[in-house]
Amino acid sequence: MNTKKIHLISGITITIFIGLHLFNNVCSIFGATKHIEIMQILRLFYRNIFIETILLFAVLVQIISGLKLFKSYRNTAISNFEKLHIWTGLYLAIFFIIHLSAILGGRYFLHLDTNFYFGVAGLNAFPFNLFFVPYYAIAIISFFGHIACIHHKKMKHNIFGLTPNIQSIIIVIFGICFTILMFYGLTNHFNGVKIPSEYNVLIGK
Repeated sequence: MNTKKIHLISGITITIFIGLHLFNNVCSIFGATKHIEIMQILRLFYRNIFIETILLFAVLVQIISGLKLFKSYRNTAISNFEKLHIWTGLYLAIFFIIHLSAILGGRYFLHLDTNFYFGVAGLNAFPFNLFFVPYYAIAIISFFGHIACIHHKKMKHNIFGLTPNIQSIIIVIFGICFTILMFYGLTNHFNGVKIPSEYNVLIGK
């Protein structure tokens, strides 16, 4: 099995989790309580030793294979979608390393529940939000952009009269709109979220 196939399989595995995770995050538009309530339900699926081990292994494989593919194709990408494909992949690999390290560190070293408040502490505190807003936004848009590039490469037919090129652009636009909606919830409709005191350690308080 070559690197591309390995990358695809690990990518599909991770995408299932990311889809659930993003659905959970966008539910924050209904408030932190609803977000945590849905998270508790979803954790029954992915927060167990078997599934979590598979996810961690898939992320590791995705990072290694992704960096290898980036090195192989960065100088041969010609079209805009080819370039978007490799650069969104690079950002996602970097994001996975940082984000996973933060989650595991928060869980095992800070002994925090890595729930809604763990994720949004930096988003709702200045000057940390100057980093975390673009950090998360670019990651989400990169995820949709990466999918759009794969769709553009694999799709050979029009849908509802729309060419594969237009379809892929729509996926990117949807990703941008989704990101804005998600931030609307994660920042409590841009009025800020009251962070419980145990999470103040994340913002130096």
